[in-house]
Amino acid sequence: MTARLIYRAKSVFNDGAILELVIWLVPEPVPGSKHSYKYRLYYGVGGRRVVGFDNERMKGDHCHLDGCEHAYAFTTVETLIEDFLREVRQRRQGR
Repeated sequence: MTARLIYRAKSVFNDGAILELVIWLVPEPVPGSKHSYKYRLYYGVGGRRVVGFDNERMKGDHCHLDGCEHAYAFTTVETLIEDFLREVRQRRQGR
């Protein structure tokens, strides 16, 4: 099996903020992760990442929130998207 794109979406808000989600199904887990998905979810304003979820090689699943990196416990693609969008909503609404 080769990597297969399963989800891709990009939105640009009226204020210029960018939201992008890319999720791949991969034949083997990315080193550092235990599941068969490679993903990067990004929300940024003015070229600066505000919220990001990804599973970089050797780092595994983690998120970036307001400039700080945190471990992330991946469970399902649906939960990943929900968690990401919740963090974005909080920041767009000023918490």
